[in-house]
Amino acid sequence: MLHDRVMIRIERETEERRSSGGIVIPATVKMANRLVWGEVCGSGANARSVKTGDKVLFNPEDQYEVEVQGQIYLVLRERDLHAVATQQTEHGTGLYL
Repeated sequence: MLHDRVMIRIERETEERRSSGGIVIPATVKMANRLVWGEVCGSGANARSVKTGDKVLFNPEDQYEVEVQGQIYLVLRERDLHAVATQQTEHGTGLYL
């Protein structure tokens, strides 16, 4: 990757999910303006906040898709990321923002 670009692999939702009220939402329902989590698979030399393997939150709409060896990735600028999660902090382990 060049400059501040980040390549992200997202897991497509293939299963139905449940709302907090117990309503089943099928996998075919598209929710507008929903942010998703993905894993950074590559980053450019000028990307300062993320590295390969980080879990990031971003908007998947209006991003560039690229297919590498049969796997679909998204390419976006580092400034388009909303959050970076870490697995471990000085307070213990878990998923922290």
